[in-house]
Amino acid sequence: MYFHRYSVRGVKYNSHMLGKFPRRDLFRGVAGLSALSYSRILGANDRILLGVIGCGDRGRYDANQFLKNPNVSIVALCDVYAANVERLRERAPEAKGFSDHRKLLEMKEINAVLIATPDHWHAACTIDALNAGKDVYVEKPLTLTIEEGPAIIKAARVNNRICQVGLQQRSGRHYIQAKQEYIDSGKLGKITLARTWWHGNSYHLRRAPASLQTKPADLDWDRFLGPVRWREYDPQQFFNWRAYLDFGGGQVTDLFTHWIDVVHMFMGQDIPISASAAGGVYHYKDGRTAPDTINVLLEYPGGFTATFEATLVPGITGAAVEFCGTNGRLWIDRGRYEFHPVGRRVQPTIVKAEGSLDLDHVNNFLECMRTRKLPNGDVLVGHRSAQASHLGNIAYVQKRRLNFDPVREEILPL
Repeated sequence: MYFHRYSVRGVKYNSHMLGKFPRRDLFRGVAGLSALSYSRILGANDRILLGVIGCGDRGRYDANQFLKNPNVSIVALCDVYAANVERLRERAPEAKGFSDHRKLLEMKEINAVLIATPDHWHAACTIDALNAGKDVYVEKPLTLTIEEGPAIIKAARVNNRICQVGLQQRSGRHYIQAKQEYIDSGKLGKITLARTWWHGNSYHLRRAPASLQTKPADLDWDRFLGPVRWREYDPQQFFNWRAYLDFGGGQVTDLFTHWIDVVHMFMGQDIPISASAAGGVYHYKDGRTAPDTINVLLEYPGGFTATFEATLVPGITGAAVEFCGTNGRLWIDRGRYEFHPVGRRVQPTIVKAEGSLDLDHVNNFLECMRTRKLPNGDVLVGHRSAQASHLGNIAYVQKRRLNFDPVREEILPL
């Protein structure tokens, strides 16, 4: 593994580059529209011709959300492993297959692209798709490194393209409702702490199946590695790439990026001023380089901190965000939210989620393709939430507290 990408100098761009990009409203209307209502918005003759880059588990799941809309057709599929293309072709039998995303992007008829590759390919695929004139739905985290973010934002803005990042809480109806009811109204009082945790995510413990122990003939390992330093084929690094910091940011960028984005959404601040972290590979000594246990602490200029706690050991499970204020606390996950006011024998308010976060987020993207409005998970939103997670990982790798300039968005020197 190598960590030179996490340099002490931090981000190598000027703050005025981001200053030119319009900031989207933090609160947008509920995005959960039915397939019928979307058919009216898009018009009977307006078709979304979708190309899918990355046909693994998440790519197939996202593609199925797109296919719930009658105006969407999948016309092209791309993956370095041909078997993944064939799995998704069961839902799109007429789609053309590719192993190189650039060939897919040469198809002029494609007007939207879904990108669900491993993290180390997000930047290149997204920029290439935006420059090819496609609107893009890209899975989170938007980037592998902080430095990649501004170039993606520039490609979206210069090409006037819609770029939605898969931070689906932004379109969640109960998230929007909770923010309105307790944060925007001031009912929670002064919030000084946002706690987040995600324990027992067993996806990070996956073992490569027997079919991958020897490299399949239809798997392009060199293409999979792409910008990452060469190494011989390793079934675990291919199948469970989230456990290796060359390909992603472990639990921090996979899980914390979702939760810190909720904090950004609710608090109206998305650039921390300091970061520190501690953790390690304490139990699962299977060659992974991402920690199996990690704690991250971020400080924000509005006078509050945000924390993330995660471990893969099965003794504890669960995931949520909790906002702690002077008048009570707001607890929220993907299934419900709870407001617990200050005081004894006071009953909490509990509201269950409605609709589908993933489908609502996809529908918001499709709506914005029509209206050309910024989507709920706009590329700048995606950059800022990935950036906060990256700062946690940099602090972990460098074993020090980082101070971050929120104006220039640069790590300050020691």
